[in-house]
Amino acid sequence: MDALMLILFGMILVICLIFGIYLTLYNKIQDYIIRINEVESIIDNNLREKYDNINKIVSIIKANEKIKLDKKILEEIVKLKNKKISNFNLDRKLIETTNYFTNLKEKNKEIKNNEDIKLLFNKIDDLDELLLVNKEYYNRNIAEYNKLIKLFPTNIVASICKYQEKLFFDKKDMSDDDYNDFKL
Repeated sequence: MDALMLILFGMILVICLIFGIYLTLYNKIQDYIIRINEVESIIDNNLREKYDNINKIVSIIKANEKIKLDKKILEEIVKLKNKKISNFNLDRKLIETTNYFTNLKEKNKEIKNNEDIKLLFNKIDDLDELLLVNKEYYNRNIAEYNKLIKLFPTNIVASICKYQEKLFFDKKDMSDDDYNDFKL
């Protein structure tokens, strides 16, 4: 009877130990998921604010009849609001648009001297700095998360919970043979 109780106690102890290890590893993965989701939300808000500032610049420039704009660029900016695109693609489009308006500002004195546009460009510059920092933080956490998904023993927890490897903010996939996703 004592031997049976000892074996039973030992099994309960081993099960509790395994369950404790599982919970610890699960929580470690969850910590990275929470960090990634939080920074995704911050990036999303920054991109929306940048988009709004670019729209304000468009409105100011449209109001001035002396300034000629590329209608294709303006149409793309307006269409962005209704498109369902990823934050990565939105970021790329906003960078292209910001570069276009920066070049336009350098060539046109009326835009360059407009105080409202200066203020909006300063806000966009501040948002770009925030986006850069947040993208770096996101990518660091994605790298750690992907490492956890691949390495033993957290890969066991990840496979049980069906966690998948995530792409970096710039959609680079380090585990495939597609080298085209490294083009800028």
